[in-house]
Amino acid sequence: MSSRPHREDVSIRQRIAENPGPALGWLAGALLLFALEAGAVVHFVTGLFGSPVELPTLLSRELIPNNGYQTPSGAWQETFLGLPAAYAWALRVVLVYAYSFVWMYWLWRGYLVFRENYRYADWTPRDDMIDRLRGHRWGQFGAIIVFAFVVMALFAPALGPTTVERTISNPYSHSIEYYNDQGQLENITVGSANLDSRSQGTPQQNVGPMQYDQFGRFHPFGTLPSGKDMFTFMASGARISLFIGLSAIIVSGLIAAAFALLTAYYKGLVDLGVVIVGDSIMSLPRLLFVILLTVVLSGTWIAEIYSGAVILALIFAGTGWPFLWRSVRGPAMQVSEQEWIDAAKSFGQKPRVTMRKHMAPYILGYLLVYASMSLGGIVIAVAGLSFLGLGINPPTPEWGRAVDIGQSYVTTASWHISFIPGVMIVLVVTAFNALGDGIRDAIDPQSETGEGEGNEAAAATGGGA
Repeated sequence: MSSRPHREDVSIRQRIAENPGPALGWLAGALLLFALEAGAVVHFVTGLFGSPVELPTLLSRELIPNNGYQTPSGAWQETFLGLPAAYAWALRVVLVYAYSFVWMYWLWRGYLVFRENYRYADWTPRDDMIDRLRGHRWGQFGAIIVFAFVVMALFAPALGPTTVERTISNPYSHSIEYYNDQGQLENITVGSANLDSRSQGTPQQNVGPMQYDQFGRFHPFGTLPSGKDMFTFMASGARISLFIGLSAIIVSGLIAAAFALLTAYYKGLVDLGVVIVGDSIMSLPRLLFVILLTVVLSGTWIAEIYSGAVILALIFAGTGWPFLWRSVRGPAMQVSEQEWIDAAKSFGQKPRVTMRKHMAPYILGYLLVYASMSLGGIVIAVAGLSFLGLGINPPTPEWGRAVDIGQSYVTTASWHISFIPGVMIVLVVTAFNALGDGIRDAIDPQSETGEGEGNEAAAATGGGA
C-alpha cells in the first residue's frame, strides 16, 4: 500500500506549492485590480490615523472631474473631455460599479480555481448550497441591492458629484467659478453658492433630483434645505451605516458563536450562566436601552471616534449578541450530541480544538442567516437614532438625519429630501432580509417549502435583533 498521504491530509499551502500556476494567475489578476485603486485604500487607512496620504487613483474625481462650469456658448470647461457635468459624473459612477463587478467576478473565479485545482473533494455539500443560492431569485434581489449599497459606501468619495469636505464640512474654504447673467466669469465660495441652491419647498427655491443649480453644479438627488448636495450626503451616510452594521455584527457574532460553543460543549452551570445574562439583556426594552446608553456615553472619549460610529457599533454589539446566541444555541446543542464529538472527547482532543474543527463549521451557516437579517435591523436603528437627534455627531452625514431634515417638506416641491433616503432605507433593510432568506434556503432546502419552524424563527430573530 502506498505511504503517500491522502490528499485531504495535505495542507492547502502544500497543494498550491505542487501546482502554483492557477493560483499565481489568479493572484496576479487580483493584484492588478487592487493596484488600480490602491491610492484610495491608502488614503482611507491613513485618514483614520491623521492626515490622509494622497496617491494617484484611477477611479477618482481628479481623473474624471465633473466640477466645471458652462460658458455662455454652452461649452463646458474643466470637466472630463468637456462633457456636461452630469455626463462626467455618470461616467465615473458607471466605471466604479463596473470595477466593483469585475472584483466580484474575480473573487468568484478564485473560488472556481480553488475548487478545480486545490480542493481534495470533487463534491461537497457547499456546492449544492451555492447552486441553490444562485437559483434563488429573492436572494439574488437582496444580493444586488446589498452589492450596490456596499459599493456606494466603499467608493463614496469617488461616487459623489462633490466631496463632504467641499459641500458639508468646510464649504467656505472652497470656491467655484461660474458665469453670471451678464456673461462674466465670477468666483464664489461653495458655502455662498449653497445658500442660493437651497431646497425649501417652493418651486422658486428648490433644486430637485437630476437638476443643475444656477452655478452649473449637478445634483443627482437634489439639494438639502441648506443647499448641500444630497447625493454626497447619502453616499457618505452609507459608509457610516455600513461601518456600524458590520462592526456590530462581527463583534456580536463572535460573542454569540463563542458562547454557543461553550454552552453546548460544557452545558450545566456554564449554560445556565449565559442564559441568565442573555435573558437579562433581552428582557430590557432594547430601543430605550440603546437610547439610554447613547446619551450616557455621549460625553466619553470613545464617542468622539469616527463621529460616534464606534460607540454605536459597540452598543449594538453589546445589546444584540443574546439574539444571535439564542439563534445558534440550538444547532450548537444539536451537534454537541453527535457521535463524532463523543469520539473526539474520548480520544483526548482538547475542547477548543473540538469546538473549532467539529462544532463551529456546523453553526456558521445559521449564524450567517441571522446576522444578515440583523444587519438590516441595525441600519434602520441607526437611522432612527439619527432621526431623533442621537447617535452620529452632526454634521457627519447619516440617512436618518436627512429624513428628519426633510419631514416638513414632504408635501412640497422639495419632497425628495425625505423621500429618497426613506426609500433607500427600506430597500437596504429589505435586501439584507432577502439575502438572509436566500442563505437560509440554500443551507436548508426544506425551508423553501415552509416545513418546520425555521421561517418563523428566522423572521422573528431578524426583527428582534
